[in-house]
Amino acid sequence: MGCPTAHATLAAGVMPAGVFSAEVLSAGILRTAERLPSVFRQTRSPARLRLLIVTDAWRPQINGVARTYEWLARELPWYGVDLHLLTPEGYRVLPMPSYPGIKLALATPRSVAKKIAAANPDIVHIATEGPLGLMARLHCSARGIPFTTCYHTRYPEYISARWPIIRPRWTYAALRWFHNGAMATMTATSGLAAELAARGFSRTVLWRRGTDVDTFANGPAAELDLPRPLFLFAGRLAVEKNLEAFLDLDLPGSKLVAGDGPARDALEQRYPDARFLGELPSVELGAIYRCADVFVFPSRTDTYGLVMAEALAAGTPVACYPSEGARAIFAGEACGVMSEDLREAALSALAIDRAVCRRVGAMHSLEHSARSFIGILETALTDSRVTKRS
Repeated sequence: MGCPTAHATLAAGVMPAGVFSAEVLSAGILRTAERLPSVFRQTRSPARLRLLIVTDAWRPQINGVARTYEWLARELPWYGVDLHLLTPEGYRVLPMPSYPGIKLALATPRSVAKKIAAANPDIVHIATEGPLGLMARLHCSARGIPFTTCYHTRYPEYISARWPIIRPRWTYAALRWFHNGAMATMTATSGLAAELAARGFSRTVLWRRGTDVDTFANGPAAELDLPRPLFLFAGRLAVEKNLEAFLDLDLPGSKLVAGDGPARDALEQRYPDARFLGELPSVELGAIYRCADVFVFPSRTDTYGLVMAEALAAGTPVACYPSEGARAIFAGEACGVMSEDLREAALSALAIDRAVCRRVGAMHSLEHSARSFIGILETALTDSRVTKRS
């Protein structure tokens, strides 16, 4: 089946993502080396939902949130979603304080309002709590436009780790206001949903997250001339990721670190024996996953840990601390080891059958995630219409 033609115009700077032409592909919006959605060969469903996704996390950022929405943007149109995107693209940006790799859009309320009006959505999904997300939330609330949100990041803990003077309860109060205006606040695990509900967040729902399984499962492994076994971490190099807990471990073989972030220079100086690979596009990262013997995830604050699902899709077992995210990803299967003793977890994971890991990784597909996402949106839209009539 040929790729449908792209929208003829980009109304008021809002990017319609419903279709991609050959020109768009060759322009790099979708790298041709990356695989198209699992449903690409199926007949495209008729549009039944006009959706605007607002996200401050977008390329060239390489992190779990940005990748989630880039992949979702590829997948949703094949389920009848007329998708539009409001991202930092097209805006001047400034680096985020203490994290220059994340760029914040210099948007104005008027420009965001114009772009939302141009998209004319049935419902808006506000992915992040940054400048674009905040302005979209204010506009939607003022105009009665139904919207959903997603709690991706433990900002109270992250902010407190950087600036201890800022109490987590203050940040939670701000986030509670932000998310409680939504028809639904999506979370990656039922445990996180329950935790947020206990903190006064309303309408929390479980969104089944997914990853680009094909990209990570298929292709050759990278060839690295390093002593084995290879223990790998991939992700943002920042204080909240607790990288020292991995890099301090007494392990045989070699340690690999893929990713970038504000802590990279200090970590490279402190741990000269580790191999730092920098940021890698998905295809290259997949080859690194496939060559690694164990993926070690030392974070204690992630709401999910999408990189663990990526590693499993590549057939690489996971070692991590006990967490709700890991339990959800492992799904009760022997594909990883959770332990307060991270060294013991990493060594024990060497014995795990990689075929089991690939099978579990395949469960976390974009197709399943897209269906879960759409179901939440449709329920939220129905609820909003009932609320307006009552």
